[in-house]
Amino acid sequence: MRVLGIDPGLVNMGWGVIVVDGSRISHVANGIVRSGAASLAARLCDLHRGLAAVIAAHAPDAAAVEQTFVNKDAVGTLKLGQARGVALLAPAQAGIEVGEYAPNAVKKAIVGVGHAQKQQVEHMVRLVLPGVDLAGPDAADALAIAICHARHLQSRVLRIKVVA
Repeated sequence: MRVLGIDPGLVNMGWGVIVVDGSRISHVANGIVRSGAASLAARLCDLHRGLAAVIAAHAPDAAAVEQTFVNKDAVGTLKLGQARGVALLAPAQAGIEVGEYAPNAVKKAIVGVGHAQKQQVEHMVRLVLPGVDLAGPDAADALAIAICHARHLQSRVLRIKVVA
């Protein structure tokens, strides 16, 4: 199974694709969709176009998106929510089921602690995916989201087998 992880952002949207084969996880690709457009509408369009190209190129079977972290800046949170809408829309348009995870859940799945630092997450992504060449911190976060989703799917399959 190919899993696409997406780290939403208005300027940089990180993405990462992994392959899950039983308990084995391997790296396929990662990158950042960038937009420097002046208007919000043009920026969202750039992000959608770029993410749709990633989906077309890598044909994921599943996708996962990080939930929006709500902070003190309501306007910033709302804008990030719009980028997150693009991150949900692009895979949904391709018929791909999308999982959603809180930032703390992703960190806990990768590092074992829900309040881990970005450097700790990046370090663990490198351990899980040896030899990975990260396109940047946003791509590392996206791979962490994909790994979190893969582990969630693996545990769901194990629960089904135990019950059956």
